[in-house]
Amino acid sequence: MQKISAIILGLTAMLSACGSGNTQKGAESTDTADTLKTFVFNGNPIVRDKFTADPAPMVHDGRLYLYVGHDEFYEGQDSASGGKEFNITEWLCYSTDDMKTWTDHGSVLRPTDFEWAVGEAWASQVVEKDGKFYYYTTVQGGEPYVGKAVGVAVSDSPTGPFVDAIGRPLVSDDMTDNGKRGWWNDIDPTVLIDGDDAWLCWGNGTCFLAKLKLNMVEIDGEIEVVDLPKYVEGPWLHKVNDTYYLTYASIGKGGETIAYATAPSMKGPWTPRGELTGAAENSFTIHPGIVEFNGAWYLFYHNAVLELDGHKGAIGRRSVCVDTLRYDADGLMIPVVQTR
Repeated sequence: MQKISAIILGLTAMLSACGSGNTQKGAESTDTADTLKTFVFNGNPIVRDKFTADPAPMVHDGRLYLYVGHDEFYEGQDSASGGKEFNITEWLCYSTDDMKTWTDHGSVLRPTDFEWAVGEAWASQVVEKDGKFYYYTTVQGGEPYVGKAVGVAVSDSPTGPFVDAIGRPLVSDDMTDNGKRGWWNDIDPTVLIDGDDAWLCWGNGTCFLAKLKLNMVEIDGEIEVVDLPKYVEGPWLHKVNDTYYLTYASIGKGGETIAYATAPSMKGPWTPRGELTGAAENSFTIHPGIVEFNGAWYLFYHNAVLELDGHKGAIGRRSVCVDTLRYDADGLMIPVVQTR
């Protein structure tokens, strides 16, 4: 998550033994209308030619699609503060059918694709329903929607093009309690489709939860608040059998860790289950993305260990990783050790 400055202001896999190295640059081919760059993954981080953050996996037709924010370096970034550490102007997409060979689909959405937005490509999630792909994401709203907002774009393809679905925010600052985080609490949307129902969860400082209408682009009913210990941001919803999981970035010692809660239904009650990971290496923030693919479960997250073009990882220069995720006999997630 790319909101560390705001946090500071407000708060003062298969891969367990992947080895090191990634043959990404050597495996790239020239991008043309008929070919896309590919690379082979041999160890975390996944992507080695760009800084990436806030992973959001989705499986469709036997292929895993991974959406990430593009952390972009600029001169003067290392001494920047107050939110200027981040320079994220687009969302990227990668895909694989075997967790080994990945295809780089490039940029699939930008904040400027929303006419009412003025910037900040923060955390997102893409889901599919009835042949449409809905891209729920965080942007900075312009007049009259000043503040962080949740937008939704739609496409007929998982790789776009995505277009603004409603011409305005799905969630804007005037719709939520302007409490702990004020104008920037409406960030980091996650969506779970559960049968005929769809649920939207989001928020920094406050964890908001609401049902979506069948059209996937309107809130259905009241916006609720889920009380979770040490909740900061970055919620992620998923379901295994009859258990619902709400995983999120929680405040730990000196930075964020990933924690989670479970419930028998989306209406709760939510039972805190403790930490799933420790802090991310070299990164204050961490962001979960969980998915089942080819019979295995995976936890995607980011750290900041990548060095690229002489620039080391930093608050605004992160790197997306993945490790296997397992459950015990009681359905609890077994803590994940982050690997290289």
